[in-house]
Amino acid sequence: MNVSHLLRRYEAGTTQFKGVDLPRADLTRVTLIGVDLSQANLIGANLQRAFLTKSTLNGARLNWASLNYSKLSDCQAISADCTKADLAGIFAVNANFSQAQLSGASLRGANLRGADLRGANLRGADLRGANLRGADLRGADLSWANLGGARLIDSQLEQTQLAHANLQGAYVNGNDWHLDMTQRQPESNLTPARWVGQTQGWGNRKANSVPSSLMLLSS
Repeated sequence: MNVSHLLRRYEAGTTQFKGVDLPRADLTRVTLIGVDLSQANLIGANLQRAFLTKSTLNGARLNWASLNYSKLSDCQAISADCTKADLAGIFAVNANFSQAQLSGASLRGANLRGADLRGANLRGADLRGANLRGADLRGADLSWANLGGARLIDSQLEQTQLAHANLQGAYVNGNDWHLDMTQRQPESNLTPARWVGQTQGWGNRKANSVPSSLMLLSS
């Protein structure tokens, strides 16, 4: 199936494209709302500014694909392989990327508010300025990730791996800071934290015992 065939079928009402084989396809600015692209081969495809709201990408191969500024709100991308993909500026509110492979991916400025990233591999990912407010990052691997200026307010971070991560200037709500502070993240950016407000159970702890120059905001 080529791109023209896929788009004609979509316009005719078809939404089932499971396992479609479109490596390096040019899908720039396409509208594919609510489609099933599970297990699709989209390696190296160009999906810049595509509308994929409420679509299913479970298990899809998106290695090295370009999805920057695409619309992915409420999409399902469970176990999708987005290794080294360009996801900068995506709008993916409430998207499900649990167990996804996102190592080395660019998510700079991405809107991932309320996204499910449980168990996702985000090693070395660029998340500078990303909006992760209310995101579920439990069990995610953010080792070596760049979270500079990211917003993690109300996010869930239990069992999140942050070894060597850069969290300079990241924002976290103190009342929802769930990391186990007794298990320091080795070699992460440990410049002194700026405390604003009270955190649960950590009000008397010295700022330099907190990982990564996080700005802890009261709710």
